[in-house]
Amino acid sequence: MTAKREQRGNVIPISKVSTKIPPAKLGRDIQARIGEQLRSMYNGLVEQPIPDRFVDLLKQLDKPDSENK
Repeated sequence: MTAKREQRGNVIPISKVSTKIPPAKLGRDIQARIGEQLRSMYNGLVEQPIPDRFVDLLKQLDKPDSENK
């Protein structure tokens, strides 16, 4: 195994590989803008009505087991 490593060139041992997550590189202003846009999208989604098909499925689930079959 040592011979194969030497043939590959510079090999970094796994024990020396960092698994730490690097700090965020986006500025606070950009992070704030992304947050605003995500909140806006989520609020728009929450305000949409539930599709009739989902309402029907929920009603079926609320029925006792004998009626669902």
